[in-house]
Amino acid sequence: MSFISTIPESGSSGEVKKMYDSEKATRGYVPNFAKIFCHRPKVIGAWRNLIRSIIENMDTRRYELVTLAAAGKLHSSYCMLAHGSVLQEKFYSPEQLNEIIKNPDSSLLTPIEKAIMRFAEQIVSDATSITQKDIDMLRNLGLKDEEIFEIVTVATARCFFSKTLDALGAEPDKIYLDLDETLRNNLTVGRAGPV
Repeated sequence: MSFISTIPESGSSGEVKKMYDSEKATRGYVPNFAKIFCHRPKVIGAWRNLIRSIIENMDTRRYELVTLAAAGKLHSSYCMLAHGSVLQEKFYSPEQLNEIIKNPDSSLLTPIEKAIMRFAEQIVSDATSITQKDIDMLRNLGLKDEEIFEIVTVATARCFFSKTLDALGAEPDKIYLDLDETLRNNLTVGRAGPV
């Protein structure tokens, strides 16, 4: 399940039980990533507040595409599966999402979407390589500075979350077995666990 011990749902109390109950109310189950945070449930609360504050004015599809690109560059199967699931549920068929994953220049993406996904990958790969030219290119596509800020912080926040899950061995949840097999395989990179 993970490299560290976790508190089972049946043995939880206090802040841990509150966190588990919240996840169960939202998702119908306690995801493996939440169990990783059982030792410091305030951290997951702070994470949620951070993400909410970053994306409160951001388009959902844009958030999910930036997250997918960042998670892919991070080789995070858990985050790829989770956010790929949202994209497939709300925006794309499995076939369309497979095309996007395999072809970052897919005609299914707008020029802005292609650019922000490449930008997210660049942030994850080497943020120090970003120059004024990269920012100006996004501006020339019509993005405002606050939108560029959102893209940057979505990608950098994903670094924290994905690396935390991977470093502690969080396995993707079994719910992702319900995804189309080809899509699931395309979303699975790096160390994926039992999915």
